[in-house]
Amino acid sequence: MPNEKIPIKNPFSLQVDPDLFKPATEEEKAQQVQMRESVSFMRDALRRLSRNRLAMVCVVLILVVALVAFLVPQFYPYSYTKQDVTSKYLHPFEYSAKEQAKIDKGVAVFPHIMGTDALGRDYAIRVIYGTRISLLVGIFSALIVIVIGIIYGSISGYFGGRVDNVMMRVVDIIYALPDVLIVILLSVAIKEMVSSSNNVLIAKLGAGMVSIFMVFGLLYWVGMARQVRGQILSIKEQEYVLAARATGASAARIIRKHMIPNCVSVIIIVAAMQIPSAIFTESFLSFLGLGVSIPMPSLGSLAADARSGLNSYPYLLIFPAMSIFLIVLSFNLLGNGLRDAFDPKLRS
Repeated sequence: MPNEKIPIKNPFSLQVDPDLFKPATEEEKAQQVQMRESVSFMRDALRRLSRNRLAMVCVVLILVVALVAFLVPQFYPYSYTKQDVTSKYLHPFEYSAKEQAKIDKGVAVFPHIMGTDALGRDYAIRVIYGTRISLLVGIFSALIVIVIGIIYGSISGYFGGRVDNVMMRVVDIIYALPDVLIVILLSVAIKEMVSSSNNVLIAKLGAGMVSIFMVFGLLYWVGMARQVRGQILSIKEQEYVLAARATGASAARIIRKHMIPNCVSVIIIVAAMQIPSAIFTESFLSFLGLGVSIPMPSLGSLAADARSGLNSYPYLLIFPAMSIFLIVLSFNLLGNGLRDAFDPKLRS
């Protein structure tokens, strides 16, 4: 009707105007859909880690150091045991008189990249071997800590009650011991025991190396055990664990198949943090003369030997100290990156 008046809405009315609501178009609906790719927890954590530039730089640095430590000695022209009294205390890229005479005759002589030590041994190959020893000690010590800590912590957390109370008091006692004093005493005692052994493996590894591994097996697993126990306590009341119990699964199977796989993130983080601690401890013991046996070089023993000529030949201390610094810093920063990547609370 042309004369019909359109009602005017009261501006003070609380009634919602239906004209404000219109069905969304298909294009607008598509813009609101945010689908996320379905990935596993481990793959998602690795993706988050790959976005951490500092952690990835540390991964590359660790790989480069490992490649140098394990591959370069295969074709390096000098040996870490070969002595030349005419080449004592050479500075980096400096030649002895005998080597310079060979060069004058047209003979190619490979330079001493880091100079030589008090016995005329090439210092670069000794630093490389010391780095190899530090990496091996860090990795194998972390494996020992992982095995003992997982077994001890999972048993304590799963059974709980009196078993958990007794096992955790043992952990508290070990925590209360003065670390440095106990490490030194154990290293001395274990080194004496293994040095008198006729075992072929011990003879090949050396008494100092075996003593370091045994010290870590006796003392440094308690942190891993506590972390695993805490995770097991939070997991064991989950529905899938109760379902496994109801089906008659044994405690060992439940721990192995259901609980430990859900603790992988914590295990990886603690292990990554344990490696620099092991490297630093090995360097400290070797610095005191309780680590790797002579003539095998270690970064700690190299630093100890460099003290006598520190004023005149500071590079003998700088090179092993910088190697320790780079390895420990890289593993620490990588451990921080792993912690951020595996923490669900940081998921965007």
